This record gives sequence, structure tokens and C-alpha cells, in this order.
Amino acid sequence: MNENIDVTQLLPILAPIFLIQLVLMVFALVLCLKAERTRGPKWMWALIIIFVNLAGPIAFFLFGRRNDG
Repeated sequence: MNENIDVTQLLPILAPIFLIQLVLMVFALVLCLKAERTRGPKWMWALIIIFVNLAGPIAFFLFGRRNDG
């Protein structure tokens, strides 16, 4: 039961997660910077998007954007 896991075995699992995280982060940052108004300061949302990994961009999409349409 004491098996060593090779990095090449984890790569097919981790690569899509990393790619999704990167795409969400870039998309959320672009939307945050282009938005006229957000719920809270833009600098705060930028930090959350960058440092809270996968949950940060999702939180911005759910709570940070304003739909003043």
C-alpha cells in the first residue's frame, strides 16, 4: 500500500483543472477591469480572483458583477 505516485500519472488529471482555472482567471480579470462598477472595490476582486484559485473567479461571476441593465 506504500506506492509512489509518478507525476506522469497525475498529469492527465491535473492539466484540465489547471487549464480551466487559468481560463476562468483571465476571463474574470478582463471582465473585472472592463466593468464600470462592481460590488466592492475592483482591487479587492482582482486579488480574490488571482489568489483564491478556482473559487475566486467563480465568486466574482456570482457576487461581484453588477447587472445595472
